[in-house]
Formats: sequence, C-alpha cells, structure tokens
Amino acid sequence: MATRIDGNRIRDEIKDELKPRVARLAAHKRPPGLVAVLVGHNPASEVYVRNKVKTAHDLGICSEKITPPDSIRTEELLALVDQLNAREEVDGILVQLPLPKQVDAKRILLAVSPEKDVDGFHPFNVGCLVAALPAPRACTPAGIIQLLKRSNIPIAGKRAVVVGRSDIVGKPVALLLLHEHATVTICHSKTADLPGVCREADILVAAMGRAALIDAACIKPGATVIDVGMNSLTSRDDVARIFRNSAEKLAAFDAKGSVLVGDVDPIAMVKKSGAYTPVPGGVGPLTIAMLMANTVESAERRLGVC
Repeated sequence: MATRIDGNRIRDEIKDELKPRVARLAAHKRPPGLVAVLVGHNPASEVYVRNKVKTAHDLGICSEKITPPDSIRTEELLALVDQLNAREEVDGILVQLPLPKQVDAKRILLAVSPEKDVDGFHPFNVGCLVAALPAPRACTPAGIIQLLKRSNIPIAGKRAVVVGRSDIVGKPVALLLLHEHATVTICHSKTADLPGVCREADILVAAMGRAALIDAACIKPGATVIDVGMNSLTSRDDVARIFRNSAEKLAAFDAKGSVLVGDVDPIAMVKKSGAYTPVPGGVGPLTIAMLMANTVESAERRLGVC
C-alpha cells in the first residue's frame, strides 16, 4: 500500500516551528512584516492572497494587503514597489501574479529588493540557489524538499526526474534536488520517450500543468511521486475517465461543477507508487508555509536576531 504524504500535517509542523521564532523577533525588535500586492480582481489570486494574509496573521506576522486597480501602469507599480523597498518594517514583498497585460511583470519582479523577495524569484536569489548560497528559495520547490525530508524519503544517491521546466517550479526544484545529492533529469514537451525516462525515477516530480498526463506507464513501481499539478476538470466525461467512474468524484462534480486533479493519473499513482502527494492536500499547503518561513528568515537576517 502506497504511503500518502500529508501536506497539511507537514505545513502545521512548519508553522509550529515558526511561531517561537516570530515571538522572539517580536520580543527583541518587532514582528516580521509581509506586504502582499494584489492588482485588480482576479478571483483565484484573491483567494491565494487571502490565505497568505490569514496564515501570516495566525503566526503573529504583521501582514498588509495593498490592492491597486487593474488599470495601474508599470511605472506606477514600480513606484509602489520602491516605496515598499524603503520601508524598514517590511521584510517581505509579495507581488501576486498574474499581473494585468499592460504591466511589465519582469520589470516589477526585478524591482523588488532581493532581500525582501520572499517568493525567491529575483535573479539574484536564483543565482544564489545555483551557487548553493543562503537566500530565499522559491516556495513550492522548497516545500517539496520539506515534504521529502519530513517523510523520511531518502534523496541522496537517488534518481530524480522532474517533468516541467518552469522558472517557478521545474528548474528550482531540480537544483534543490541536485544540492541534496540526487541525480537529476529534467523533462519537457520535447523529451523523447517521456515514459521511459520517467520510469527511471526513484523520485518523480510532475509540474507541467497538464491534467493526469503522467500515467501508469511513467511510474516505476515503488517510486515516490510528487504531484505539483492543480488542474480543474470542468467536463463530467473527463472526471469519469480519469477517476474510473468513481461515484464519489462524479457526485462532487455534480455538486460543484468541477473537480481538482493533479498532473499524475490519480489511480495509477496510488497503485504503483511507494509514496505520493495527493491533490489537493499535498504540495499546495507547503507553498504558503515556505512563504512564511522565507518572511521570518528575512526578518531574522535584517534584524540580526537568530
């Protein structure tokens, strides 16, 4: 029977470890400060930011949400980021993506001070990741490493395959696995014989945003499967096909009009893997937990409190 890796439990462990660190900062200097910039009214982004602000509040982190209109121009948003860079009490700046089309997202992310870049997206911090130097790490990849370590899944000496080469997940998680002494292969849409390469993996990370693309032919028996995908199925036929006519999933679809599925075939993952992350409840909870960890670490560095 495959082991289900409980992301909610590990998230709570990390939050419990952060609370005394936040209290120590508050006692010696001040609480950590996090500002989320949410442009416009993207429903998914509003949910993400609300959850991030709530988690910060629960931990005792001073959180603030700034909501410019979706008509904002690049220069105006750059000026706002400059103001946040200059505020001493702000340790972390989160600019929620996506941004409106008229805004140059790359210029905005480059404008965030690297020491306050708690998303770990700034090229300076990416360079530190490559060189294995201390700096904020991209939250989802850092969360994946925590899932593996806290589940006592060996990484050193193992074959790891990452399917997906995004700057946010694929590339940084490959580097983090490499730093943990795994032998790493990155796959993408041009990879020849994708199933054959995936079957070499002791640790398989699926992060390409394609519903249930990784099927049984891609999974080595007993492998650890980390499913980063979060795809919404809006077709009842797709739900029936992917979940093998599961009465529970079909009932959920009929009630809500959609069902979540990862990038890995959920039935094949449970049957063939040795351990796996469910969707939802696997990787997702760790992303916000690692954002909070990055914010606390930023405050500790900036305030000289260890």
